Amino acid sequence: MKSLPIFALAASVLLSACGGTVYDPRGVEKSETLLSVSASGQADTRPDEAQFQAGVQNWAGNAEAASQATQEDIAEIVSALRELGIEEDDIQTSAVNVQRIDWGDRRGQFQAANTLTVRVRDIDKAGAAVTAATGVGANIVSGPDLRMSDPEAAANTAYANAYAAALSRAEAYAKAAGMEVSRVLYIRDAGGEQGNRWLAGAQATAMEAAAYAPPPAVPPPPPMRTQPMPEQGNGVSATIMPGQTTSAVTVQVDFALVET
Repeated sequence: MKSLPIFALAASVLLSACGGTVYDPRGVEKSETLLSVSASGQADTRPDEAQFQAGVQNWAGNAEAASQATQEDIAEIVSALRELGIEEDDIQTSAVNVQRIDWGDRRGQFQAANTLTVRVRDIDKAGAAVTAATGVGANIVSGPDLRMSDPEAAANTAYANAYAAALSRAEAYAKAAGMEVSRVLYIRDAGGEQGNRWLAGAQATAMEAAAYAPPPAVPPPPPMRTQPMPEQGNGVSATIMPGQTTSAVTVQVDFALVET
């Protein structure tokens, strides 16, 4: 009698032991029905911080004079912000520029500009900070970018709401089918956005991707473009309304359903 190769014999034993059952990477048992649900959740949070840009530009007959005038103005802006209680660590240089003007009425002169990014940790002082900067000569002002000091807490509330929505939807499906939710098999963070910030979602593993096609992650929103405040001369008064920032996220949840 002709003998089987060793590897063929091993495969035959393995199939016999498994009873011909195909392994489901999602962990669904024969007595269960897989239900995949995609749900979203939101949370509205009042921003408690603001960030804006403040700077100055000057013109002079040479680069050194333009730069010197700009540095003096920047020092006054920083001093005014510090008097308002803004820490030095929250004032950061974001742009420095010196160039020769070769067009228009200022042709042949030099322009020097310096811009600061200012973080105001008490949003109720944001308007006063803008006013303080313009009051001492800032003629470049843009923003604000309103944000939360703890963005993760707001996002977590939205995710909790998203999961609750997924479970509620799964229970509705189960009831309609004469079944009940037995257990949770899989949860995937599909990402979302918080105001103008993108919340990155988890990437599906190779095994998960082979099991089913998960919903696409929410793409990042286009970059925010801050609109410069109109030049109104020194001492422009700014009123900043915090409003509410919405965190909106999506989750993918796999449930196992069983007969009631």
